[in-house]
Amino acid sequence: MEYCVYVLFSVIHKKHYTGYTSDLEGRLLSHNELGKGWTSKFRPWKLIYLEKCAQKSEAIAREKWLKTGVGRSFIKSLQH
Repeated sequence: MEYCVYVLFSVIHKKHYTGYTSDLEGRLLSHNELGKGWTSKFRPWKLIYLEKCAQKSEAIAREKWLKTGVGRSFIKSLQH
Protein backbone atom coordinates (compact mmCIF):
# COMPACT_ATOMS: atom_id res chain seq x y z
CA MET A 1 0.00 0.00 0.00
CA GLU A 2 1.27 3.45 -0.88
CA TYR A 3 1.04 6.36 1.55
CA CYS A 4 1.44 10.05 0.97
CA VAL A 5 2.29 13.01 3.14
CA TYR A 6 0.48 16.18 2.20
CA VAL A 7 0.28 19.84 3.11
CA LEU A 8 -2.89 21.85 2.70
CA PHE A 9 -3.20 25.63 2.74
CA SER A 10 -6.26 27.71 3.55
CA VAL A 11 -5.95 30.85 1.43
CA ILE A 12 -8.73 32.64 3.33
CA HIS A 13 -7.34 31.93 6.81
CA LYS A 14 -3.60 31.67 5.95
CA LYS A 15 -3.25 28.33 7.75
CA HIS A 16 -1.40 25.12 6.90
CA TYR A 17 -2.35 21.55 7.71
CA THR A 18 0.01 18.60 7.40
CA GLY A 19 -1.06 14.97 7.38
CA TYR A 20 -0.56 11.54 5.85
CA THR A 21 -2.97 9.06 4.30
CA SER A 22 -3.32 6.03 2.06
CA ASP A 23 -6.42 7.57 0.40
CA LEU A 24 -5.62 11.12 -0.67
CA GLU A 25 -8.82 11.69 -2.64
CA GLY A 26 -10.99 10.61 0.29
CA ARG A 27 -8.93 12.61 2.76
CA LEU A 28 -9.22 15.81 0.70
CA LEU A 29 -12.97 15.28 0.45
CA SER A 30 -13.11 14.91 4.22
CA HIS A 31 -11.09 18.09 4.82
CA ASN A 32 -13.08 20.20 2.35
CA GLU A 33 -16.63 18.83 2.62
CA LEU A 34 -17.39 15.99 5.01
CA GLY A 35 -15.28 16.29 8.14
CA LYS A 36 -16.29 18.14 11.30
CA GLY A 37 -12.91 18.50 13.00
CA TRP A 38 -10.34 21.30 13.16
CA THR A 39 -9.90 21.53 9.39
CA SER A 40 -13.62 22.16 8.80
CA LYS A 41 -13.23 25.63 10.36
CA PHE A 42 -10.72 26.79 7.75
CA ARG A 43 -12.22 25.59 4.46
CA PRO A 44 -11.56 25.61 1.59
CA TRP A 45 -8.19 23.84 1.55
CA LYS A 46 -5.78 23.75 -1.36
CA LEU A 47 -3.19 20.98 -1.76
CA ILE A 48 0.24 22.65 -1.93
CA TYR A 49 2.61 19.72 -1.31
CA LEU A 50 2.49 15.96 -1.84
CA GLU A 51 5.16 13.37 -1.17
CA LYS A 52 4.65 9.65 -1.82
CA CYS A 53 6.03 7.04 0.58
CA ALA A 54 6.28 3.29 0.16
CA GLN A 55 5.82 2.53 3.86
CA LYS A 56 3.50 3.90 6.54
CA SER A 57 6.42 4.37 8.92
CA GLU A 58 8.19 6.52 6.32
CA ALA A 59 5.07 8.70 5.90
CA ILE A 60 4.72 9.12 9.67
CA ALA A 61 8.38 10.11 10.00
CA ARG A 62 8.13 12.60 7.14
CA GLU A 63 4.95 14.14 8.58
CA LYS A 64 6.68 14.47 11.96
CA TRP A 65 9.65 16.23 10.29
CA LEU A 66 7.35 18.63 8.42
CA LYS A 67 5.88 19.64 11.79
CA THR A 68 9.30 20.62 13.20
CA GLY A 69 10.72 24.14 12.96
CA VAL A 70 12.80 23.24 9.90
CA GLY A 71 9.85 21.49 8.28
CA ARG A 72 7.53 24.44 8.91
CA SER A 73 10.13 26.74 7.33
CA PHE A 74 10.17 24.45 4.30
CA ILE A 75 6.36 24.58 4.09
CA LYS A 76 6.35 28.38 4.31
CA SER A 77 8.85 28.51 1.44
CA LEU A 78 6.38 26.75 -0.88
CA GLN A 79 4.53 28.95 -3.36
CA HIS A 80 0.85 29.23 -2.48
